[in-house]
Amino acid sequence: MNREVFLREKADYIRNDVVSVSVTNGAGHIASSLSCVDILVALYYDVMRYDEKNPYWENRDRLIFSKSHGCYSLYAILTDKGLIPRKEWKCFYKQNSALLGCAERRVEYGIEAGCGSLGHGLPVAAGMAFGASLQRQSYHTYCIIGDGEMQEGTTWEAIQFAVKHEIDNLTIVIDNNRLQAMDFIVNVLDRHNNDLFNRLIGFGLKPKVCPGHDVVKLVNCIRKEKHKKKGRPNVIIAETVKGFGLKCMENIPKFHFRLPNEEEMKLGRSNGQLS
Repeated sequence: MNREVFLREKADYIRNDVVSVSVTNGAGHIASSLSCVDILVALYYDVMRYDEKNPYWENRDRLIFSKSHGCYSLYAILTDKGLIPRKEWKCFYKQNSALLGCAERRVEYGIEAGCGSLGHGLPVAAGMAFGASLQRQSYHTYCIIGDGEMQEGTTWEAIQFAVKHEIDNLTIVIDNNRLQAMDFIVNVLDRHNNDLFNRLIGFGLKPKVCPGHDVVKLVNCIRKEKHKKKGRPNVIIAETVKGFGLKCMENIPKFHFRLPNEEEMKLGRSNGQLS
């Protein structure tokens, strides 16, 4: 199968799986999970060096999923990869599943860190990447972080640390869906729509903007930036839509945790991404 076709079909499959399990089991945070599906598919099915048969492999690339409440897409992928037992994922959000609403560290399941408290994922990722460079390890560290999470002070402290120490074995992917919890970011702290981009530049980074729901373009962008050894972390701003794929959820603040009802589900799937 053509690689591009495979990646797009895999992203569609993961989206369907997230919606099916989440709605069936009554799990919220569906919208947060749907905005980052393509980012995770790009990493796990193409970019990252990872052996699902050996999750403790020392030279594996590390992924720190900082926007941990949106972990349903991560669970679906790790289940598809055979790391999480399917019964655990299918029973997610019920008493007979060990999976939590915010992902917690469980390396045998492929989960590298617990990041339920927002703002801690990037400091962990920066430390991992810095440690790898000191020990001359070849693995690369990736961190997926929410745009609302970019308001956390610890995030900017980690960026300063990474720039100061020229940590270029770290790739930060920002899920830029422009919503945080129950409101649009521009209504909370972002004075202008390009404020995040300008702040990143001000801290010494050179962010690249990429369509967040084109998995092929994401792969190409992440790979290109990763191979530029330029003495600073790579930063990808993935332009996404919260709730991508479900018409009733897309770009609507109230669906941060709220489940769609039967009438809303009848509105159907959108963008041709979900069947």
